[in-house]
Order: sequence, then structure tokens, then C-alpha cells
Amino acid sequence: METTVTAALAFLPAVVPICIWVAWSDLARMKIPNKAVIALVIAFLAIGFFVFPATEVLWRLVNLAVVLAVTFLLSTARLLGAGDAKFAAAMAPYVAVSDITFLIAIFVVTVLLGFASHRLARATPALRNMAPNWESWERTRDFPLGYPLAATLILYLGLIAIGY
Repeated sequence: METTVTAALAFLPAVVPICIWVAWSDLARMKIPNKAVIALVIAFLAIGFFVFPATEVLWRLVNLAVVLAVTFLLSTARLLGAGDAKFAAAMAPYVAVSDITFLIAIFVVTVLLGFASHRLARATPALRNMAPNWESWERTRDFPLGYPLAATLILYLGLIAIGY
């Protein structure tokens, strides 16, 4: 089971706007809408059956369930927000199990860059004033993880799409 160039190209047009919505919402309100999570799963189902055999689609849905169980436990332990947990689970079907190490590497980079860019923007009055009411500016102990999660999925599919 792998995410092919064809599959990545098919998924990207649906995934990119959903990921932008998630990142924006998490930055602005520190919430990932359930509708965005559902939209990501529906997009996978709507496109997945055209780019993968049915058995692979079903196995990838098992990945969703496994990630949801693990992230639910992390959320219960207050190590992860509930929206982040649901969004990570909705991302899981898009990722080939064989690409987990690759995905984790992308995630580490996006978290580091996301954290640095968020903190820099928050500390820069001209940038902060462009979005003066964002809740993430005020919650100094929290970080909108939907921002790097969304970037991770876009980068993963984008890199697969160009044959990386």
C-alpha cells in the first residue's frame, strides 16, 4: 500500500482548501471545526475509491480508527487538543503506512517552523495587527497545532505528487 503520484494529485485539490480552513480556524479561534474534519474524511472516501482498490480504502480507514484511538488517549491526557486529535485521525487515510517516517519528519519540520512563525508574527505588531482578534495571539501557553498539521498533509501529498 502506497500513496501514488496519481492519488496525491487527485487528493490535493480537495485537501488544500480544507487544510487552509483548518489552519485559519485554529489560528483565529483555537478550534478545528468538526465540519472540516468530516469534509476531509468525505473527500478521502469520494476520491479514494477512484484511486485505490476498495480493500486499500478500507485498510486506510482502519488507520483512521487507530490514529483516532491513540490521539483520543493523548487528548484525554491533555497532551493534545480534541480538534487536533480528530484532524490527525482524518489525515491518516491519506498517508501510506510505509511513509510514516517520512510523514513524521515533515511534521517535525512544520511544527518547528509553525511555532517559530506564529511566535514571530505574534511579537511583530504589524503582522499581529493584520489579524487583531486571533485567539492564538492571546493564549500564550497554547499553540494552534492545526496549523502545522494542515501544512504536513499538504506537504506530504505535494511531495508525493512530484514523485518524491
